Amino acid sequence: MTMHQLAPEDARAPLRLTDQEFQSAREQSEQLIASATEELDRLFTTVGKAGCCLLLTDKNGIALERRGAAGDDKEFRELGLWTGSVWTEASIGTNGIGTALADERAVAIFRDQHFFCTNTSLSCTTAPIRDHCGRLAAALDISTCRDDVNEMTLAILTQTVRDAAMRIELNLFRSAFTGARFLMVPAGANSAAALLAVDRHDLVLGATRAARIALQLDDKRIAAGIPAADALHEAGVSQQDEIVEAEKAALLRALSRAGGNVSQAAIALGISRATLHRKMKKLDLH
Repeated sequence: MTMHQLAPEDARAPLRLTDQEFQSAREQSEQLIASATEELDRLFTTVGKAGCCLLLTDKNGIALERRGAAGDDKEFRELGLWTGSVWTEASIGTNGIGTALADERAVAIFRDQHFFCTNTSLSCTTAPIRDHCGRLAAALDISTCRDDVNEMTLAILTQTVRDAAMRIELNLFRSAFTGARFLMVPAGANSAAALLAVDRHDLVLGATRAARIALQLDDKRIAAGIPAADALHEAGVSQQDEIVEAEKAALLRALSRAGGNVSQAAIALGISRATLHRKMKKLDLH
């Protein structure tokens, strides 16, 4: 009421974009939509028959994608749960999407916790989605108008939407670093979401938000080209030891590709069979 000059008794739907504005918003979020489409379809097969509607919004609360059963469309459309609607707090007061974006955390808004009286039949749960740099990029929402939904049911839906949002976030991360290797960071309960993208030289290219928090990484450290071993706080080794280990790894790869045949491995490495044998003896390779 103070910040956005809204009155809870007003009967209003969310603001809606023009067709041109909506198309522009979708074009700016092409990668987000591509990364989320399969997960939206999968999630809808799980909750769609239970009278739930799904919305994917950008960071500005604009509904870009929607999934819903045809039998529920009329009610959801009247509430504004439709593509092109703007579900920010400035537009519609306290609501799952707007509040999740404002607080940058997963939230569940149960019926009369909504700001406008017109939305008190609605229960919704929303999780934010972050981009490859850990910045807020989007939100995923599950909403329902079912009378038999209670707070326990909403808690289950909350975990479901958080898991789906995490998978979309990881899709976004992988698409931002095509060709990179991905390492899972030990991060307790968030290990599945804590990934590092590393190049062929084992330098960190990017990190998910969970990995950044676990390893205390920021854009500056990543841009400097920190080795993954250093980021993971692995036991320190000398530069000389690193060179030895790199040579050992190269020989092991060559031998593996040659099925253990030393002659073929030597040819692949461009060295003589005798030289390879000497190196294998020196590095204690059998």
